[in-house]
Amino acid sequence: MNPILQKAQSLRESLVNWRRDIHRHPELGFHEVRTAGVVASHLHQLGIEVMTGVGKTGVVGIVEGSGPGPTVLLRFDMDALPVQEETNLPFASEHQGVMHACGHDGHTAIGMGVAQILAESRQQWPGRVKLLFQPAEEGLGGALATIQDGVLEHPRPDVAFGLHLWNQFPSGQLYIQAGPLMAAADRFHIEVLGKGGHGGEPHLTIDAIWVAAQVATALHTVVSRNVPPAEPAVLSIGSIHGGSAFNVIAENVTMHGTLRTFNPEVRELLIRRMREVVAGICAAHGARYNFAMDDFYTPAVINDEQATAVVQQAARDLFADERLAHMAPFMVAEDMAELLNRVPGCFVIVGASPDDNHVGPHHNPRFNIDEAMLVDGAALLSQTAINYLRRFASEP
Repeated sequence: MNPILQKAQSLRESLVNWRRDIHRHPELGFHEVRTAGVVASHLHQLGIEVMTGVGKTGVVGIVEGSGPGPTVLLRFDMDALPVQEETNLPFASEHQGVMHACGHDGHTAIGMGVAQILAESRQQWPGRVKLLFQPAEEGLGGALATIQDGVLEHPRPDVAFGLHLWNQFPSGQLYIQAGPLMAAADRFHIEVLGKGGHGGEPHLTIDAIWVAAQVATALHTVVSRNVPPAEPAVLSIGSIHGGSAFNVIAENVTMHGTLRTFNPEVRELLIRRMREVVAGICAAHGARYNFAMDDFYTPAVINDEQATAVVQQAARDLFADERLAHMAPFMVAEDMAELLNRVPGCFVIVGASPDDNHVGPHHNPRFNIDEAMLVDGAALLSQTAINYLRRFASEP
């Protein structure tokens, strides 16, 4: 058996215990104080150089190998979501309204396992591995915060790798592919400003709800009628708020939504058309408006071809070829993209669907994962780092 896989399998109980402990004590983005403490304590015990407070609540560990060589960055996100758990698991969240509903508890446990595998094998590979336990991935800019705190310096990584457990794909399938993988994400805000009044006298008002309904309907045609069918793009309005009483015509309505794209030109086209649609409909009905693209922006995850080949070979070193699968790029976002925009690398999707028909998808109160994939994830990233360091340390 492959020695890295054997070592990962020997850590199975620890990986599960770490994951369940973190799941029981979830923390929202930039508040991962307990989680960061658990990680930092584990790294210290392994004799790894540790930096805390990176990007506010992130942890960085540096594992030095046996000699000079490249630097590999491995990234693991730690934050939970504002979701009330409904799994009835024995290790369910003890924090009201907060839950690990996206698998980051598993990612953190995998990172702790990778740290142990690499620390105990450091005499067998050159260079160094920088372990980034990142805060605030869930739309809060955690990756960018760690970059601003210097995670890509001293030393600068030559390559970056990461993974995401995904419970909507068959457990054990590994999606390791070059090119576009996950979409860029924008967040927009629209406010329709009308003239309120009595519900029985609509002719004396400018009904913000009626205007906003037309805006929302028209915006959902922007993708289908402006973007070439072969270009992936999604526009979704996630919230609409307006009105306070059944017999009062609302003066203002606010809407928030998200835009998902891969092509920057398509993104700019859609933003322009959104502005035009909102302006035109409001003008036609005498309403005013505010339209803004929020500062929130996550670029697309684009995997580097050479880095992807390294991960694919690591997977073949560990598992059967049939474990490798291919997927169409999908429109969820991942701020690992901020790292991959600056350092070549590869982000991997690991199928982790548990054998339970009652489990919900990501960001659902009944979300769960197949914990067997904690072993495979730890083995895959450990083998990937070692393969990269051995290969590129020997090249001139």
